[in-house]
Amino acid sequence: MPTFEIGPEDFLLDGERMQVVSGALHYFRVHPDQWADRIRKARLMGLNTIETYVPWNFHAPEPDTFDLTGRRDLGRFLDLVAAEGLHAIVRPGPYICAEWDGGGLPGWLFADPAVGVRRHEPRFLAAIGTYFANLLPLVAERQVTRGGPVLMVQVENEYGAYGDDPLPERQKYLRALVDLTREQGIDVPLFTCDQADDEMLARGGLPELHKTATFGSRSKERLEILRRHQPKGPLMCMEFWNGWFDSWGLEHHLAPAEANAADLDDLLAAGGSVNLYMFHGGTNFGLTSGANDKGIYRPITTSYDYDAPLAEDGTPTAKYHAMREVIARHLPVAEDVPAGLAALGGGGAGDGGGAGAPASPVLDVDLSAHVVPLAHALPSLLREDLRAFTSTPTTDDLRQWSGFSVYRTRIRPDDAVLTVAEVRDRAVVLFDDEQIGVLDRGSHTFAVPLPAAAGDLTLLVEDQGRVNYGRRIGEPKGLIGPVRTAVRTIDEWEAGALLVEDAPELLRAALDAPGRALPVADRGLRPVGAGLYRATFDSVGGADHFLRLDGWTKGLAWVNGELLGRYWSLGPTHTLYVPGPLVRESGNELVLLELHGAATARARFVAAPDLGITEQ
Repeated sequence: MPTFEIGPEDFLLDGERMQVVSGALHYFRVHPDQWADRIRKARLMGLNTIETYVPWNFHAPEPDTFDLTGRRDLGRFLDLVAAEGLHAIVRPGPYICAEWDGGGLPGWLFADPAVGVRRHEPRFLAAIGTYFANLLPLVAERQVTRGGPVLMVQVENEYGAYGDDPLPERQKYLRALVDLTREQGIDVPLFTCDQADDEMLARGGLPELHKTATFGSRSKERLEILRRHQPKGPLMCMEFWNGWFDSWGLEHHLAPAEANAADLDDLLAAGGSVNLYMFHGGTNFGLTSGANDKGIYRPITTSYDYDAPLAEDGTPTAKYHAMREVIARHLPVAEDVPAGLAALGGGGAGDGGGAGAPASPVLDVDLSAHVVPLAHALPSLLREDLRAFTSTPTTDDLRQWSGFSVYRTRIRPDDAVLTVAEVRDRAVVLFDDEQIGVLDRGSHTFAVPLPAAAGDLTLLVEDQGRVNYGRRIGEPKGLIGPVRTAVRTIDEWEAGALLVEDAPELLRAALDAPGRALPVADRGLRPVGAGLYRATFDSVGGADHFLRLDGWTKGLAWVNGELLGRYWSLGPTHTLYVPGPLVRESGNELVLLELHGAATARARFVAAPDLGITEQ
């Protein structure tokens, strides 16, 4: 029977020393038809292992649902890792951070405020037990001890950075997770990871579990910190941060390839094992991106390129070349290289997907032919009829765990101004179907002037991503009351959840409904308003595309019914990645939900990605 053990000095695979050289590759951020390509490129860079998180809410979007098919087929992903001759590390959380919506914790879990967040609380642990029972058997049957690729499984994630529970309570919680994990047949080594910080390493682990650290520079110094807390056994950086994520409104982050390579060389020369975070970042498709809030709420961009060795579209970058050279000094590396790598030479970091990659198809698409104004579209997108409330509901009260919701009330001529205690996270405000303002958590804009008239007030509230790190994990979304005007508190509301993910299908139905659709002809380059837009286009089937929406403001984009994610003129990202498997030769459908208005009714597909301005 194959074995993987943590020895007194090294990891031991079948009794032989193994220096783990791994890369993070999240199956949930890559189109399934591209998994094999990305895994193969990992092997060609010299990696011997693939690491992935598992986002609980991705597999369980509702309490009674657990999905392991299609994009969520973790078993198939691990089988492809094995087919490439690589090993695997699985990190199922239950909390993963990962700049993912809610850090992977389902929004529905905290609809009951009595449920604990990352602590030893019965309802929280019971839900984790159900999650593990649905997920871990497929991991167990793919452990190295059963002839599969899985070497190790993580318990929790950077727990030393969270909360202020006393150490005995923290360890009680971690031991409960260990028991829940072992109950599902996991017999490979378990481990924890924390930032290379004395306090966090002391608070985040257990004496009986192997400790690993996370860092992105000064490898020798950080390994010494880890050794103080892991006196015996191999040292491993479980997240070697070779790049960083982007937030809307900030710059695109780059980490120089030369510095990354030098720190990786130090780490491997010291005998340490490593997991590159990220080897390939991919994309926050749909409504899956998370957010950070350390006083200012900052949602994460759709692109999760991360300035990784493999760019968002799977193109090897200069960083790939530099890290491959370093790995080759310490371990055997395959002689063949991915297409495009040789052309890179020793170029600089942060080339995006363009360097060494063939140009993607270039074309313009006119979206002026089929338009439904926003106020007309909202009724078509409702999941069910609006419900009456006598106080301001949260979106959790609406059983809406991500996306958009509608709030409606009546205002009087003397109301003058609308104020909310907080909006989570953004609301487009309409008076009698005309847009009059925006409430925005990121800029702390919690007031909008009102017209001196009586009428219907509608708020289209957008959840821009649940906080994925820190004390605000698990908080509810929506309008957080009280909601006041200059003269009164508004307690009478109608509210409901929207099915924006189904917008293309609903748009087609709306266009066929008499009186609902508003065809617009000959608009050309003239400005257009908020609403749903649809067009078709022909292109190169199977080719990656990059959608650029200059002149558009903020919204969502779909290609052939697949929600690519959010776009926003705020930047830094200027393009949305369209995976080749989504594109046909003819009859492709592009749909946009524009929340404000645009300077043009045209969209463009461009030759290469543009991830925005940088600090350099």
